[in-house]
Amino acid sequence: MSASGGTRAIVAALGANLAIAASKFVAFAFSGSSSMLAEGVHSLADSGNQFLLLIGGKRAQREATPQHPFGYGRERFIYAFLVSIVLFSVGGMFAIYEGYEKIQHPHQLENWYWPVGVLVFAIIAEGFSFRTAIKESDELRGTLSWAQFIRHAKAPELPVVLLEDFGALIGLVLALGGVGLSLLTGDGIWDGIGTVCIGALLVLIALVLAAETKSLLLGEAAGLEDVKKIEAAVVDDETVTGIIHMRTLHLGPEELLIAAKIAVRHDDTAAQVAAAINAAEARIRAAVPIARVIYLEPDIYSEAEAAKGPDPEATPGGPPRTTGH
Repeated sequence: MSASGGTRAIVAALGANLAIAASKFVAFAFSGSSSMLAEGVHSLADSGNQFLLLIGGKRAQREATPQHPFGYGRERFIYAFLVSIVLFSVGGMFAIYEGYEKIQHPHQLENWYWPVGVLVFAIIAEGFSFRTAIKESDELRGTLSWAQFIRHAKAPELPVVLLEDFGALIGLVLALGGVGLSLLTGDGIWDGIGTVCIGALLVLIALVLAAETKSLLLGEAAGLEDVKKIEAAVVDDETVTGIIHMRTLHLGPEELLIAAKIAVRHDDTAAQVAAAINAAEARIRAAVPIARVIYLEPDIYSEAEAAKGPDPEATPGGPPRTTGH
């Protein structure tokens, strides 16, 4: 992911959410709408989430240390996971609680034009933020659907902002519906129902974000396209005749570790093997620039030994094959 693209989307969302949060709290103060209070807390939580993403991106740029030899790239995953926790607890659960209280003790809205005006302003501002996130994501999405992009993106920032902005727009529509029904019926219970719906939506989005960032934290392999590029770059059909097995792991969104056992000819000299490994590493980095850490272990492929399997480091009964994860 382009770091600058992710940062632009985060900053756009942050600016929109801060302005929207202030306006929603003002509307709540004048109208007493629980939907406005829930939406104000939601926007405040989103603003905090954008700060977390910016902090994570900054901390991930630190140089590797002896205690953390592979660097700090996963800081971005950690802070994205914290975003899901904040969205679930501060945004979702608070809204559900506030909506339940409003349903139990409904009251008519006062100065209805405040929440309606603020909601219209918020929809416009969130639409601007959502448009920015879509524009930045389109440069990376390619032929993937939006669901596939969110599911398979290795950089968490854009999927987080996309889901947050999408959830915010749906939440604003729910809040507008709750306020509108309360005004039409004269019954404040609809405001509470709209608030509970907002909370349920935020909890659902938080769970999706938590599941995706948990997968990144556990460690994901390179994408299929990158795996194919790596496989093609390793084998030169001269000294390196095949890949016995290979593992890839994202150390961060833009940092890839590659470890492979490669097959070499039995009569090659150590100097030839070393030169072939260096050349293979150079080809890998040219094909996949995010390949930062590469370990290639030479071995002599033996079909007889492989047939003894199951050996996790060999492919039984055939020539060397490649595995991408």
